[in-house]
Amino acid sequence: MQGIEDKMGKWFEEAVFYHMYPIGMIGAPARNEQEETVHRFEELKEWLPHVASLGCTAVYIGPLFESTTHGYDTKDYKKVDRRLGDNKDFKAFVKIAHDLGIRIVVDGVFNHTGREFFAFQDIIKNREQSPYCSWYKGINFGWNSPYNDGFGYEAWRNCFELVNLNYWEPKVREYILDVIGFWIDEFDIDGIRLDCADCLEFSFMEEMRRYVDARKEDFWLMGEVIHGDYSRYISPDKLNSVTNYELHKGLYSGHNDHNYFEIAHTIRREFDQNGGIYRGMKLYSFVDNHDVDRIASKLNVQGHIYPVHTLLFTLPGIPSIYYGSEFGVQGRKEGGNDAPLRPKIDLQKIKEDMPDKKLYEWICTLGKIHKQQKALSEGMYQELLLTNRQYAFARILGEEGVLVAVNNDEQEAELCVRVPASGKMYTSLLSGEEIREENGMLRIRLKPNESEIAAFK
Repeated sequence: MQGIEDKMGKWFEEAVFYHMYPIGMIGAPARNEQEETVHRFEELKEWLPHVASLGCTAVYIGPLFESTTHGYDTKDYKKVDRRLGDNKDFKAFVKIAHDLGIRIVVDGVFNHTGREFFAFQDIIKNREQSPYCSWYKGINFGWNSPYNDGFGYEAWRNCFELVNLNYWEPKVREYILDVIGFWIDEFDIDGIRLDCADCLEFSFMEEMRRYVDARKEDFWLMGEVIHGDYSRYISPDKLNSVTNYELHKGLYSGHNDHNYFEIAHTIRREFDQNGGIYRGMKLYSFVDNHDVDRIASKLNVQGHIYPVHTLLFTLPGIPSIYYGSEFGVQGRKEGGNDAPLRPKIDLQKIKEDMPDKKLYEWICTLGKIHKQQKALSEGMYQELLLTNRQYAFARILGEEGVLVAVNNDEQEAELCVRVPASGKMYTSLLSGEEIREENGMLRIRLKPNESEIAAFK
């Protein structure tokens, strides 16, 4: 297969991501209490050919830093979590991925550290005399913490195992930039997903941008941002992309309510060429991840999982598949417990006894189409037809493009879709058949939960 060294340009603009939560997917212990290193990256390596077979060109994997429990309570930023393996194991993992043409993006947990991180432990030991008191927000020796430390501190969302770093302290910025440089130099990673990016200082993002640009060409910075104005974070001097939680919500609720108007309104608001607030930006699209209920558990009508994924791969954005969801794996949060979202999966076993082979094959088809049709990553969006239960649009790139139509109804539907460009040949990318234009319209018949994807030129 084509290796990384042969690829040119901004790879992330055309990427399809595969999201790995490694501690869960290989069944590592919930607490990092063993002294020895367990080399579970051998199992993770086996996933890479599968990722490539889906048409994915990048992996977002994390958290990876040595931590105490779920991975976001960092203990050591320069060591791979011993429950997964060691630094040598991860270096080999990246090399195999690059040989398969797959980029690697890791989780950057930089808003907070765990309580076992050396700087926080030094404060516990030396109190006011610790040189690290300024590394954290809200250190106050007149208060106390729920852990009875004899001092208080600011924690992420009052989860006191996660201690907020203070980015107005220059030494914190210097330390984290050194960590980023270490992961680039040691492992040759291709990007970082910034955990809790909405909590980080914009001035630090700008400093990070300058640092990585000088270190590695086309290094991707993506931020986890749930609410607010995504455009505040995306610019040439800050981040390349952020998580599109707004579209995520629309994709499942628009199907649950049989209301394609919700999805279309979101896309118009975000990407319309005449006023879309994020037009020209590449947001990171997903239907589920390690923090939200799996899409197979979220949909009221199981058949909707097919048009949901069609829209994920064809609407504006950088699509991402969460590990196991290509097989229809289910999972819901149990109160504050995220473990059901992050199950162990035996890859060989689930492929031999696939619960939903049709879904797996459909995602493979979508991945192949996305890779072949440049309009799906770069094309302008144009809405063509919209009802509660049927939706059609085009992605147009120059004189060519892709037309997409979906049906969320329980009944067969016949769509009369106006053509995005007259006088073109419209060819189904699914059946290979020509769809003939009649008086500026295309007649498309869709079964329940079926999609049509056609190229035109």
